[in-house]
Amino acid sequence: MLLQAENLRKSYGDFELSIPDLTVESGTSIGFVGANGAGKTTVLRLVLDLVEADQGRVLLDGGDVSETTEWKEATGSYLSERFLIDFLTPDEFFAFVGDVYGLTEEEQTDRLDQYRNFFTDEPIGKTTNYIRDLSQGNRNKVGLIGALFIEPRLVVLDEPFASLDPRSQIQLKRRLQAMQRANDVTMLVSSHDLGHVTDVSDRIVVIERGSIVRDVKTTNQTLNDLEAYFAEEHQPVEPAG
Repeated sequence: MLLQAENLRKSYGDFELSIPDLTVESGTSIGFVGANGAGKTTVLRLVLDLVEADQGRVLLDGGDVSETTEWKEATGSYLSERFLIDFLTPDEFFAFVGDVYGLTEEEQTDRLDQYRNFFTDEPIGKTTNYIRDLSQGNRNKVGLIGALFIEPRLVVLDEPFASLDPRSQIQLKRRLQAMQRANDVTMLVSSHDLGHVTDVSDRIVVIERGSIVRDVKTTNQTLNDLEAYFAEEHQPVEPAG
């Protein structure tokens, strides 16, 4: 799915996000990195039409996200626990998501099979706990599975590796890599984990104070460059004299 942002602006008080131009070709994975409050999540919310832009627009396959709905049928996203229905069990939640996306029970079962070993203590199909009673990590796993098992053409994830145990982080990373290779999926991933985000991204976009300051193709040197950039740019300022 082709994504284009044109003259995009969004303000919150003293903060302003400004993206004059951003194009993400279909099948490309973009990793957004930056300090807290830099504007990464705001970009994702604008893409998903969760907030209204003050100026400009976001296009998905040529259609303005604020004026069309077709893109939603091919989009899987998880930005926070607000995307969950916490009075359901995970299985009930997956069934709800599958029904919304028009999947049969057989299709839901087949697709969820790929994620059964993602859980160790709250296995799919065997837990009766409500989502609200799960650990933070397992709640995030529910949200991630709900976004991915529908096999979308556009994936939008905010801090997907947060609160996951190391085993689950590796599994998620491999799943995202496999999805993109097999299905030509466009992915937008915001993360503070520089290592994992470079592993799953074709390009890295650095956002600082609401502006894109770097947009580079991922190479074997990218992680080292990012670590050096953030170590230098975010050193505490020594008081004068």
